[in-house]
Amino acid sequence: MKTRNLLSYAAILTLSLATVATRAQEGPTPTQFLVTLDSKSPVVPTPDSLKLSVNNKPVPITSFQPVAANGTQIAILIDDGLRLSVGSELAALKKFVLGLPPGTEVLIGYMQHGTVVPTQPFTTDLQAAAGTFRLPIGSPGLSASPYFCLSDFVKKWKPEGSQPKARFVLMVTNGVDPYNGSTSIANQDSPYVQQAVTDAQRAGVSVYSIYYGDSGFRGGRGSFSGQSYLAQIADSTGGASFYEGTGNPVSLVPYLTDFQHDISETYVASFQANAGSGTRQEMLRLKLSTSTPKLKLRHPDEVPAGNIE
Repeated sequence: MKTRNLLSYAAILTLSLATVATRAQEGPTPTQFLVTLDSKSPVVPTPDSLKLSVNNKPVPITSFQPVAANGTQIAILIDDGLRLSVGSELAALKKFVLGLPPGTEVLIGYMQHGTVVPTQPFTTDLQAAAGTFRLPIGSPGLSASPYFCLSDFVKKWKPEGSQPKARFVLMVTNGVDPYNGSTSIANQDSPYVQQAVTDAQRAGVSVYSIYYGDSGFRGGRGSFSGQSYLAQIADSTGGASFYEGTGNPVSLVPYLTDFQHDISETYVASFQANAGSGTRQEMLRLKLSTSTPKLKLRHPDEVPAGNIE
């Protein structure tokens, strides 16, 4: 009988401690997300001109600051199954990296077998990073799935320091998900693509992509399928997808220029999330609008509560 009472007391104590811990996580929680401006003329919105809705409820923006070069990380992920003709674009990729503002951290990686093989860790040595580009291996389907690779990469992307940095991924891939079966128009709902979206949102990563053909595909509906998935990830994370019809682009330069411009026009928006569910990993639905004329805003659809300290 005494043993049973002791177990009961222990259970009550455990429950009480768990309740206290849960309550400690409730209430206003600092949260942030990236916002990219899309306008033909230079304009800088103020927090007063922005209207934020979180889970369909209005929430004030507490801060809206431009991304700084020394607070930016860019990962360029190249599908190792691309056609070898992409070799003619290596000079453009190198020039892009060398043209980034000093202080920007860059990582070059190749997508293989569901993971990313980096050529070096994140570095501010742009010259060294640019020198690591190489021809892809060119074996059909070598990445396994670019979405497996993306999920694996962003989940391993650990924060450094107390203040999280703005994170961007640029994928050069055909975007085809071979694990989702047919590439027909009627089969464009891949759980692996959706998982990659969620993982990128949790990691605070804006995903950009440039479509380029894989050695195993020759355009057609495979190209359409891949471009559709890449657009889905871009739209959901606040990035952009670049492609030119169903063939390879004549040059990557215009897309790299647009990508660099987008980074320079990206801001960090902060607000206080009400983590009433007691978990800092709750995903919050976002909708941001502005009263500034002729200005469009890109941002992730969802963000985890309490993603900053």
